[in-house]
Amino acid sequence: MEDAISLHQQALELHPAGHPKRSFSLLSLANCIQSRYESQTLQNDPYVALPQISTTILSAPSPLIDNLVWDTLHSIPTRLVQTNTGILLTQDEMVAQFQASTQYHNLVTLLENINDWHSIINHIQENIVTYFKYAILSHRWGHNEPLLQDILLNGSVYDMPPTDGLIKLQKFCDTAAHHGYSWAWSDTCCIDKTNSVELHKAIGSMFLWYQQAALTIVYLADIPSSSLTFSGSAWFTRGWTLQELLAPHTILFYTQEWSLYMGSTAQNHKKDSSILNELAQAAGIPPQHLRGFNAGMDNARSKLQWAVGRHTTVLEDIAYSLFGIFNLHLPVLYGEGEEKAIGRLLQEILSQSHDTSILQW
Repeated sequence: MEDAISLHQQALELHPAGHPKRSFSLLSLANCIQSRYESQTLQNDPYVALPQISTTILSAPSPLIDNLVWDTLHSIPTRLVQTNTGILLTQDEMVAQFQASTQYHNLVTLLENINDWHSIINHIQENIVTYFKYAILSHRWGHNEPLLQDILLNGSVYDMPPTDGLIKLQKFCDTAAHHGYSWAWSDTCCIDKTNSVELHKAIGSMFLWYQQAALTIVYLADIPSSSLTFSGSAWFTRGWTLQELLAPHTILFYTQEWSLYMGSTAQNHKKDSSILNELAQAAGIPPQHLRGFNAGMDNARSKLQWAVGRHTTVLEDIAYSLFGIFNLHLPVLYGEGEEKAIGRLLQEILSQSHDTSILQW
């Protein structure tokens, strides 16, 4: 079955978006994915409710809908975990799932009676965006984090031997599902870190992915639910978590036991005034920038100062983790060293902002 899926994925590479045979290839891939699901021994897992893809709802391909789907997927991660099955899917596999869904069938049926093209396209776009909404994880890496190859080898995050990292991933997916999201993304398992091209693309897209997420779930592994403050969390000292704080529109903080911080029932902790004020103090960032952050060159020196005192495991990442904050797309050159990486960053900021005060950050 894996060979069949691989062959269909190769066929998709020969049929890019807009190709007349792409829809047929995606539907064929959907059948293969369903067969793979049925071969998995997940039915007895309490976390999993397998989707049933019935051939009776495989609608006639719609180039209009397909093009709108790919427009939506352009700005979201290339892989996501399906929260009810725990299976990691590529975008092609996600589209195949969508084409085999009742939602797709209903949209195709809707096209049969078109009175107002403008409203119908808006309606289709809204349905597509809703279908592909995803939650994203922000956390500090720990021990035994499951990587992409581990997930692919085992088939589902719910069907793997438990480790600290795996339990965290399961809890994250379960929490995302609880909030109504079918898709979830974690930097541990949704990037092929053995592929340098994919890794570099992910680094360049990371800010956008957090910005586009319907919900960012922050897991503070070192803050127990009984704690009265989260300001001492190591999460506030890491380089990558700065953009993971600034980029999202909606964010929720979870404690060590996976309970909401301070028991807050707010739908967005950036709109909970008490949590927002504590967050601003802990991060050293004014509340207005947390509520509505604008990536780019304005307040360049302040943005650099927000990164002071933060650290990254890989030295160059202290510069690369700021690319999105300044809306920069620079080459990722691991091995160049921290000094050169920061030098390239400052040079580009200076050339675009003409703000010489950044040299004193």
